[in-house]
Amino acid sequence: MSACIEIVGLGAPATVQDGGRPGVMHHGVPPGGAWVPELLIAANRAVGNAPGAAALEAFGRLELRARGRDVRVSVDGEAPSLLADGATLTVPAPTGHAVRYVAVDGALAVPEVLGGQGTLWVARLGGWEGRPLRTGDRLPLGPPGTAPSPADLSRLTEALDPAAPLRVLLGPDASSFSDAAVALLLGSTFTVSPSSDRVGQRLDGPPVPHGDEGGGTCRPMVRGAIQVTLSGTPIVMGPDHPTTGGYPLIAAVIRADWGRLGARRPGAPVRFQAVTLEVARDAWRNHPARPDRATSAPSRPILEA
Repeated sequence: MSACIEIVGLGAPATVQDGGRPGVMHHGVPPGGAWVPELLIAANRAVGNAPGAAALEAFGRLELRARGRDVRVSVDGEAPSLLADGATLTVPAPTGHAVRYVAVDGALAVPEVLGGQGTLWVARLGGWEGRPLRTGDRLPLGPPGTAPSPADLSRLTEALDPAAPLRVLLGPDASSFSDAAVALLLGSTFTVSPSSDRVGQRLDGPPVPHGDEGGGTCRPMVRGAIQVTLSGTPIVMGPDHPTTGGYPLIAAVIRADWGRLGARRPGAPVRFQAVTLEVARDAWRNHPARPDRATSAPSRPILEA
């Protein structure tokens, strides 16, 4: 019997996610990748996988059973536990963060589609049959890899600080926003809306005024871009964002803070801080989620922007 992980129970949606599939937006396919890259990397590192290897992204309780061999399992980078062949493991629903990541040694050996293994639900591709997981699904595993390397959870905790502001680069649609509108964005406290998903995180708070009536030029999107709707609602593009969009862009969350936003649960506060391009580059250069900081072993690259 080939080794696999069986989904025994689900308390909320869960999918297979990995480090993303950059470079295919010209085919109309967004980059995808983990909602909180830091936790995916930490979980994979704890069981000896490559940082961007396929793992489980779960928004609630998850019950798993090992089949075919004993497996090492890590949740969010915590010290791995050994799950004996035939035994079950219950992963509690996330508490501190909006989502959690479950990595198994050998990684999930699901088919690669357009250079990635993660689920892109909006396009029904990748992951396991292009859909959220169901009870009874059996996900094949690869052979165990290298010896595990403990994750620096203290640095990850700092990177995901729920009280820290989200650093942004202003623009590019400066002409659509007054100085007062930018000051409102940077001086207000918003909250993560319950209607958020992997496509984008909507922010509740004061409406941000602008002069665009929806007739602007359609432009390519990137993760972290902050669109402002006609009603003034900011939406931060997530990993499964549309490849193009027509709402004006007031700013973009820097790469180092993607996970900082993704980790926040509905109702969590969000504040923005404008930084320079140099600060944004330095923040990513020293970030624990950079591939060269996550592991010294060669692997598929984690999505960068």
